[in-house]
Amino acid sequence: MRTAFFPIARCMTLTVSEGRLLPKPSAFEPTRPNFQDLLPLYYAVAIMVRFQLLDTTVMAVKRIAIVTGAAQGIGRAIALRLARDGLNVAISDLSSKRSALEALSEDIRASGGQTMTVEADVSEEKDVNDLVTTVADKLGGLDVMVANAGIALLKPIVEMSMTDFDKIQSVNTRGLFMCYKAAAKTMIEQKRGGRIIGASSLAGKKGLPGACAYSASKFAVRGLTQSAACELGPYGITVNAYAPGAIDTPLARQYVADPVILQQFIAQSALGRIGQPDDIANIVSFLASKDSDFMTGQTVTFDGGLWFD
Repeated sequence: MRTAFFPIARCMTLTVSEGRLLPKPSAFEPTRPNFQDLLPLYYAVAIMVRFQLLDTTVMAVKRIAIVTGAAQGIGRAIALRLARDGLNVAISDLSSKRSALEALSEDIRASGGQTMTVEADVSEEKDVNDLVTTVADKLGGLDVMVANAGIALLKPIVEMSMTDFDKIQSVNTRGLFMCYKAAAKTMIEQKRGGRIIGASSLAGKKGLPGACAYSASKFAVRGLTQSAACELGPYGITVNAYAPGAIDTPLARQYVADPVILQQFIAQSALGRIGQPDDIANIVSFLASKDSDFMTGQTVTFDGGLWFD
């Protein structure tokens, strides 16, 4: 076997001989490697990566995520799950949710995770841009954007004012668009790919009575997700969304307080129950992982069998 030499930290030379790394007598005399000598090592690493014998994530820095609307419900569960998955998680919500954000931050740190808190209103472009810039600067980049923030207002179409309609769109559609845009720009500049994940809804797959403005906003998320996936794919950035059904969250309890309506959801579900925030956090964990490499432009329904695509 041909012997190859390469410098380690400019002060040490190792000999590759019979599959072993041995110190060379002239170990402290840096040697300029011959390119031909390095070819066997190059091809060995390339083959290992190609056939997944070498986990390249071990060599990567710890990934960084942003979760908007993280103070409660689904957003909180997603932040906790991504932290358990080993990501550094920046959590964001309105300034009025400061105490809830601080409590979440403490929970993440108590479990051994790393986090930072950034107050932001996703309906304001400056807030969104500052959020992404601050996180990228302080944590070292951005690998996962979870545009989870959203609001709901259920009224019949004849009672829905344009003020209410515009308010829902400003957060659920415009806010998500700005999160996608800001994250995409940063990820493109980084040249290391990324994951962009948005919040749609069962109401974004099937119109529901009393949810005209909300359904419109969540249908829009699907279109934005598909178009962004087409544009960002060449940069190694995947864009997907999750579509929850009836999930036990403070937002859902605000509008489904009637036990009769709740029982109707349970009766219509193939699994005979409503979902928990952790159910949605599980799918977001997958969408944020390397295992979702070949998936983009999709809006995945997680509703216990209320709706079948």
